[in-house]
Amino acid sequence: MPIAAALALDVVLTVVFATIGRASHAEGITASGVVHTAWPFLVGLLVGWALAAALTARRRTGASGGWARSMTAGVPIWLCTVAVGMVLRRLAGEGTALAFVIVATITLGVLLLGWRAVVLLTARRRAARADSPEPAAGRAPAA
Repeated sequence: MPIAAALALDVVLTVVFATIGRASHAEGITASGVVHTAWPFLVGLLVGWALAAALTARRRTGASGGWARSMTAGVPIWLCTVAVGMVLRRLAGEGTALAFVIVATITLGVLLLGWRAVVLLTARRRAARADSPEPAAGRAPAA
């Protein structure tokens, strides 16, 4: 997956998080309302991406973008999205109640790490299938 696609998916999922939050509190689902709710988390997301890129720079070979879908990148992206987002919300005079912090941490974790887990598991299954020997022609595979 190209880096731009991974970043775009993280941005979309962060906006989905903000939209769900607005809907669950009966706030209007308008573009300006969603932007108002999402911007602190989107800034945190970008900080997380910068941190993840710096942390994984030594291990990267090539520009395939595989690092961006790894859990090694996903965890700092997730944690920065939450932490920076909450700090910016607080500075902007928005709510940061403990219950909200917990829900945001869990929800963003599921969203930002969940797609990476699916990609990782899919890649592992494909690799396992590629490594397994093909059954001989005319013979049924062993059970």
